[in-house]
Amino acid sequence: MKSFIKEFKEFISKGDAMSMAVGIIIGGAFTAIVTSVVDDLIGPIIGLICGGLDFTSLSVGIGDAQIMFGNFIQAVINFLITAFVLFILVKGLNKVKEKAIKEKKEEEAAEEPAEEILLLREIRDSLKK
Repeated sequence: MKSFIKEFKEFISKGDAMSMAVGIIIGGAFTAIVTSVVDDLIGPIIGLICGGLDFTSLSVGIGDAQIMFGNFIQAVINFLITAFVLFILVKGLNKVKEKAIKEKKEEEAAEEPAEEILLLREIRDSLKK
């Protein structure tokens, strides 16, 4: 039992488990942002363009059963809108990330002496010898 508890402590304290937990928590919080963007910003605009189409009321009755295929259509539309919004957000974040990496590389390149300077230093050191 002691080894089981020890293994569990090692697992829980490893960076992988902690990173996963943080990712899940941030993902949950990010879900609220994306849902708000879709429901509060994009949805009304699409509603204006499409004339407020709502597919949720579409259904067909088979005997006593009611098949609500309109809910499925609405869920697919909501998924596509959400996926598009996420695509735009990730694309924007990637541009910001690429810009930061480029700036960092430029800073590092500026800190390194030019090849001519390195060659002159080599010549100087050789002459001193």
